[in-house]
Amino acid sequence: MTMDRYIRQIMVPEFGEKGQEALLKAKVLIVGAGAIGGAAILYLAAAGVGKLGIIDGDVVEEHNLQRQIIHAGKVGMNKAESAKLFAEELNPDIEVIAYPFNVTPNNVMELIKEYDIIVLCPDNLATRYLVNDACMLTGTPFIHSAIGGFEGEVMTVTKPPCYRCVFPEAPEQIDQEPIGVMGFTAGFFGCILAAETIKLITGLRTLAGKYLRVDLLSMEFITVNIRPNPECPVCSGKLKGIYPENYDKSCKIVRFE
Repeated sequence: MTMDRYIRQIMVPEFGEKGQEALLKAKVLIVGAGAIGGAAILYLAAAGVGKLGIIDGDVVEEHNLQRQIIHAGKVGMNKAESAKLFAEELNPDIEVIAYPFNVTPNNVMELIKEYDIIVLCPDNLATRYLVNDACMLTGTPFIHSAIGGFEGEVMTVTKPPCYRCVFPEAPEQIDQEPIGVMGFTAGFFGCILAAETIKLITGLRTLAGKYLRVDLLSMEFITVNIRPNPECPVCSGKLKGIYPENYDKSCKIVRFE
């Protein structure tokens, strides 16, 4: 391995050789290899994050390719396995592990314990709540993003407040219909995910403690300070572990032991 690949980012004073060394030692799990996750994978792999885990149980479909550009030419392939091939070809220096299945209460704790940071961008709310809970119980930092149309949001969580503090419960209609999204919206927020991840690894200032929402149609950027919710079942310490019987299908917590 040569550092020549990374020389232009090493030249950035706030990053430097120490930043690159930290990236090469880092272990990051991307939950969801779709539109946002795909863009994040592209830049995290290119930057030299030493170990990338990618988990997704879905397969590539033709309508994905308008925004999930890392899967070009791989219709019918599992998304985690497709993303692994892309990342390995882009940067042979790094280790990439594909998990071609979905996150569940049965496997989430085992999965995240192998990683330093979780990039959270699945296509369903239940997974967001589940991974949020597991990360908060284990003290694992995570970066969340979700998008629709021209808009999206980002949170970097290193300690309370967590995702449940801001959004206590999923909507009643958990099985959401697909919504429209612009391809560049996914690319924009995937880049923010990559930026927040790299800053977190290298000790630079992040969005921790803030909620960022961006409308790319109006180009309006809104950043709000967020606080722990005293009623949050996770941050309050009521939830003691991750077990299937603790959750309903929307990952609402129904049991706390």
